Amino acid sequence: MKITVCIGSSCHIKGSRQVVEQLQALIAANNLGDKVDLGGTFCMGECQKGVCVTVDDSFHSVTPDTVESFFQNEVLAKV
Repeated sequence: MKITVCIGSSCHIKGSRQVVEQLQALIAANNLGDKVDLGGTFCMGECQKGVCVTVDDSFHSVTPDTVESFFQNEVLAKV
């Protein structure tokens, strides 16, 4: 599974760094380092939608407050 988080300026302002840090911690806590590839990218073209995150080819809008539920529903439920 590949998770990509936008780290462009608009998403950075909306908390992409915190999203990345929380995802790193959740991946480690659930021992998914060998199953989940976390990466960053610049603008995904959906700046108005918050921190842009893709899981494989599926787009999601995530905030630092919704990372845990996103992880439960989109990552843990699918690995």
